Amino acid sequence: MSDKLVIIPTYKEKENIANIIKAIFDLDKNYHILIIDDNSPDGTADIVKSFIQEYPNKLFLEQRTGKLGLGTAYIKGFKWGLEKGYEYLIEMDADFSHNPADLERLYLACKEGGADVAIGSRYVKGGKVENWPFSRILISIGGALYTRIITWMPVKDPTAGFVCYRSKVLSTIDLDKVRFVGYAFQIEMKFKSWKLGFNIKEVFITFKDRIYGASKMSKGIIKEGIVGVLSMQLNSILHGIARKQ
Repeated sequence: MSDKLVIIPTYKEKENIANIIKAIFDLDKNYHILIIDDNSPDGTADIVKSFIQEYPNKLFLEQRTGKLGLGTAYIKGFKWGLEKGYEYLIEMDADFSHNPADLERLYLACKEGGADVAIGSRYVKGGKVENWPFSRILISIGGALYTRIITWMPVKDPTAGFVCYRSKVLSTIDLDKVRFVGYAFQIEMKFKSWKLGFNIKEVFITFKDRIYGASKMSKGIIKEGIVGVLSMQLNSILHGIARKQ
């Protein structure tokens, strides 16, 4: 049994999924992988199934009936991982924008470095972005600055999607009350963790734009992030965030 689970949501990732699975297992660090597939029409789930026999009890697949969103995929993965007893649960994209070689640094930041939440950050010293168009960089940096101004949260990369959580964080957050699905989901999870007093550490990474497949970014996701940050802070001020009893 491993103590660490990598959760990867997928929708139309047939060009990437086999390679990302192999890259993680080739690290030979005893990571387990859970793929949450949103009924990809390109056969992504079938590719995952073809690898399950090669990696028994290490590779797992949960299939959903439609494209239900990034946030709900991670919530499903978190609950699955907590039920199975994993101590460290890691969010990761399928498209190699997150380098599998950085997994161990995130994991060790929690296991040995005192972090409850370890964030793979583009915007701390040593972090950087490669091959992204200027417009995406502007949106990302602007979103991070906007989030820090509104929420006062001391996280330089609040929309980051490469994150390791200790199980106690996810057990304390009421996952059924997490509202958002895109950028705002990533911000909401970090905001709740911070408000609950958990120790957050940012670990520098190099983020690379995908080579294969299409980005899932949309105007709706950006709008959700803008409105969501305001609503999260307002709700926190009015009602606070309390630990589950």
